[in-house]
Amino acid sequence: MEQKFGNFVTEGNVRFGAPITLFAVLENWLDRERDQLPLWLPVGIGFGVAYWQFFGSSAWAGLAMSCASLLFFGMLAPRYSRLRQLAQMAAVAILLGFLLIAFRSTTVAQPVLGKIWTGELYGRIEAVENISARNVYRLRLATGNNSDLPPFVRVNLSPEQYQDDFQPGAIIRLRARLLPPAGPTLPGGYDFARRAWFQQIGATGTALGEVQLYHKADSWAWFARKRAALTDHILASMPEGSGAIGAALVTGDQGHISEADAQAMRDSGLAHLLSISGLHVTAVVGFIFIAVSRLLSLSSWLALRIPIPVVAAATAAIGALAYTLLTGAEVPTVRSCIAAILILIALAMGRDALTLRLVAFGALIVLIFWPEAMAGPSFQLSFAAVATIVVMHDLPVVKRFTERRDESLVRKATRAVVSLILTGVAIELVLTPIALFHFHKAGLYGALANVVAIPMTTFIIMPFEALALVFDVIGLEQPFWWLAGQGIVAILALAHSVSSLPGAVTMMPAMPIWAFGTFVMGALLFGLLTTNARYFGVSLCAIGIVAMVTAPRPDILVTGDGKHLALVSADGEVALLRGRAGDFARGMIFEKAGSKAQATPIEDWPGVQCTLDNYMITVRGTGRTWTLLATRTRNPIPSMEMAAACKRVDIVVSDRWLPASCRPKWIKADRRLLEQSGGLAFYLDAQRVVTANEGNRHTPWGHAALQARATAEASVQ
Repeated sequence: MEQKFGNFVTEGNVRFGAPITLFAVLENWLDRERDQLPLWLPVGIGFGVAYWQFFGSSAWAGLAMSCASLLFFGMLAPRYSRLRQLAQMAAVAILLGFLLIAFRSTTVAQPVLGKIWTGELYGRIEAVENISARNVYRLRLATGNNSDLPPFVRVNLSPEQYQDDFQPGAIIRLRARLLPPAGPTLPGGYDFARRAWFQQIGATGTALGEVQLYHKADSWAWFARKRAALTDHILASMPEGSGAIGAALVTGDQGHISEADAQAMRDSGLAHLLSISGLHVTAVVGFIFIAVSRLLSLSSWLALRIPIPVVAAATAAIGALAYTLLTGAEVPTVRSCIAAILILIALAMGRDALTLRLVAFGALIVLIFWPEAMAGPSFQLSFAAVATIVVMHDLPVVKRFTERRDESLVRKATRAVVSLILTGVAIELVLTPIALFHFHKAGLYGALANVVAIPMTTFIIMPFEALALVFDVIGLEQPFWWLAGQGIVAILALAHSVSSLPGAVTMMPAMPIWAFGTFVMGALLFGLLTTNARYFGVSLCAIGIVAMVTAPRPDILVTGDGKHLALVSADGEVALLRGRAGDFARGMIFEKAGSKAQATPIEDWPGVQCTLDNYMITVRGTGRTWTLLATRTRNPIPSMEMAAACKRVDIVVSDRWLPASCRPKWIKADRRLLEQSGGLAFYLDAQRVVTANEGNRHTPWGHAALQARATAEASVQ
């Protein structure tokens, strides 16, 4: 039977002509993937969010034209074809993602501080974070009608300044030194200004002197006080050395964990255990669901008259909501709670508990309400981990290996352990590039450590903590706290042992964004497709990984204030201009350099000549030798002498304003330039300089910072 599709003529399932054959192949392939096409909806929305992140709201015209072109291309396909549906869905999803993040950014917009401010203020406490490991209490304050300050600021208090009455809702009077939210110290570094923008924090700083309570908190702060009291109770009840992590698992308060333990957890790949996310919510939901199901099943009368799975799922959902509120309702916890409730609904309906459609729906919910979360490591790592588990266990070879069969208990246990190890390895393979992109380092033995730590946390520590809280009512909680504490002590011992192994941590320099994007796209193709086309994604992943591994180290790093300069060799050795650089600056430099070597004093670096006020440095590149002049003191230097020195070198770096007569052969990175560019990374062989602010100029927080700075300078003049 002859049918017409536009200008193409078909007969039955046979299409004639080269264009018709190409369309038929594509249409048939999309038809085989029809069940997977809805999974690409959150991917399209994420692409729109990413477009806004890189180009800003001002680039809406280009995106709108691209989406219109995509819609027009879809219109060329037959009316009911899969290709037309896919093109329309992609165009709408991408545009929707862009509009969601643009709207979200507009709704949270608040003024930011333009310059350093010192003075007295009244502030209503909105949130309190106890970071006992650093001896700091962090308060989020609403400044009210103070015209000199943004509506919301964040202030650090010492334990001596803090009072127990400083709870959400209270009004305090203090003198503080506040600074604008800091952008990345170096190119590719952590951008606190972005996080502060979406949290509506316009300034950060430190309280000076005594802090006075002006008005006590109202009754609505009861929940926050109970949460803080529960944290203190757990710290006092658990064995020494385990209470900090025990409190983090229950209330989400990580402020009591020592830096040594936190670093060991990070280096061993176990840091995700400290952040309340899918693992913890799953443990709570699973414990409640199984406990309620078993208790109700003990009564045959109830079992015959009520739908036990529905009642258990509803109870577990209430428990998930309560746990989310208890831990502060952070975005990762809310995201995990949504996913858990969706799983419970599926269980109550008798459907598969965990599928890619469920994961995609959870991602869709997060992207609609918190689109800014997509750019953060938490969103990427958590959804990548869950999707990896689902995809791996949907592979035919894995299904055959893990399917139930009649065999001995030893073989079943062995099969379960092997499956757990394979799952851990698969997750590490997917998560390592993401961790390297965001943190420039990743643990090599994380898969093996997680094989032990995850079951122990899920089946021992958290259930015993839950039982301890239950038996706390009748005073029989101490054995359960002790058992939970022993599990935490074992995990800490594992973390310290793994982190001390040779090569436990891999560090790499900042990778090109296109390499990370290529890897992510390859992983999506492999995970979301079911036909042989998915293996094209493996090639893209390989290209991205190769580009990550071969990313060059910068030769010279300069922080945004000009005070810290680092020379980086090809093998990762680092020399610092100021050996007494703080831990934060030192950490950022070594992350950007992709090195974990000990810092070398710049005086001991080959090719460095020292004078009273300057360093004259010679750096040998592949094709030529570069000379660099760096000031080392605040002493005034005669203009003629400085001009003569600048003329002989290629690069000048200084934390002061240099005279116009200072004209090096290439770049003068003085305070005037650095205020505009932020930190710098020099790649000498490519004769390329990357600036920290070049990726933020189009962002709303970047515009707000520039506008606030200009307003502050105008008011001074």
